This record gives sequence, structure tokens and C-alpha cells, in this order.
Amino acid sequence: MEQKRSSDSLKGIRKYDRRIKELTYQADEDKKNLSCLQDLEAEEQANGNLGKLRKLQHEFEEAEERADVAESQVNKLRAKSRGIGVKKAHDEE
Repeated sequence: MEQKRSSDSLKGIRKYDRRIKELTYQADEDKKNLSCLQDLEAEEQANGNLGKLRKLQHEFEEAEERADVAESQVNKLRAKSRGIGVKKAHDEE
């Protein structure tokens, strides 16, 4: 009788040991999966931020080009108005 109880106890202990190992393994797998998902999320966010940066950089370059064109036009108009002023002064003499 005592031997049967001892045998049953050992079976119970082995059963719980297996269950602990299974749960430990599952917890480790969950940690790995969570880490992988976090890495993917961080990469996705970084890619999104990089896309926004490139878009803003492109918009900035276009704005610089427009500013250069506007500055060039202003300089041409200034030169033209100086030429008109010189010609007008020369004609008045």
C-alpha cells in the first residue's frame, strides 16, 4: 500500500515536472515571439519615419528651387529697372 502511494506520488511529481517544462518552454517561445513582433513594429515605424523624412526633404528641395527662381527673377527685374532708369536719365539730357 505504501509502495503504491509512493509510486502515485512519483507519477504526480513527474506529471507536474513535465507540465512545468511545457509551460516554461511556452513562456520562452512567447518571449521570442513578442521580441520579434516588437522588432518588426520598430522597423515598420522607422520605415514610416524615413518615408516622412524623404518626403519633407523633397519638399524642402523644391522650395529651395522655387526660392532660387524667384530670386533670379527679382535680380533680372532689378537689372532691367536700372537699365530703364539709366536710359531714361540719358534720354532726358
